[in-house]
Amino acid sequence: MKRVDVVAHNRVSWNRQSKRGSQWCEPVDAETVARARRGDWEVILTPLKPVPKSWFGGIGGKEVLCLASGGGQQAPVLAAAGARVVSFDLSSEQLEKDRTVATREGLSIATVQGDMVDLSAFDDGRFDLIFHPVSNMFVPDVRPVWKSCHRVLKPGGSLLAGMMNPVFYLFNQYESDESRRLEVVFRLPYSDLTDLDEETRSKLIQEKTALEFGHSLDDQIGGQIDAGFQITGFYEDWWTDEATPLNRYCPTFMATRSIKPEKGTYPSYCAFLL
Repeated sequence: MKRVDVVAHNRVSWNRQSKRGSQWCEPVDAETVARARRGDWEVILTPLKPVPKSWFGGIGGKEVLCLASGGGQQAPVLAAAGARVVSFDLSSEQLEKDRTVATREGLSIATVQGDMVDLSAFDDGRFDLIFHPVSNMFVPDVRPVWKSCHRVLKPGGSLLAGMMNPVFYLFNQYESDESRRLEVVFRLPYSDLTDLDEETRSKLIQEKTALEFGHSLDDQIGGQIDAGFQITGFYEDWWTDEATPLNRYCPTFMATRSIKPEKGTYPSYCAFLL
């Protein structure tokens, strides 16, 4: 199999998708920004369910990193709500949509292009909060993402992350609409590069379709804990029957709220042992 530069490939793919348009690439309108300025706002980590306001602990004045979250959607809303926002994304087209909304609405949003695995552009302890919608299925290894997030958060800072339910990748999502069925064909963790047949894999690469990777719960949840986070919130979300037949049977997405502990604090079980 010919080696594929996943970062370069997915950058091209998301630039193309952003130009063509999709639900993940449609910037918010002026009324949404106006409501956010009045304190009436919501954002999503997963397709449908708004993130609980309690997960933010107040947003005004916070240093927020919108991680792999470009497209003119979450970053402008959080900026209008009073946060100091940096949007970090692989796609220049997605970042341009953040800049377009910022210019149109008079918002201050800094944009930085890069790979979510590598946050070396930022100092240790830079941010109060990281907002990371479902996107880590586009990296082969998610654990470095959690480690990087932990480093750039301030002690006491929060990571809000959306993830695919790994069971999604047990099934062949590249079957035609007419033949799609819920038949287990893959094992986890999953990779477009190593688990697909040569014909399907070559077609994805030729058509510049973003390459995906299904991470285990051990890497998604356990990886956050191993990076030093304490998980303090969790919920699941559904999708649509049109998006996947799995939607008729179980939630397709999940989200976590994780905290980087203050120095000198311990999880409850550690405090008990001490």
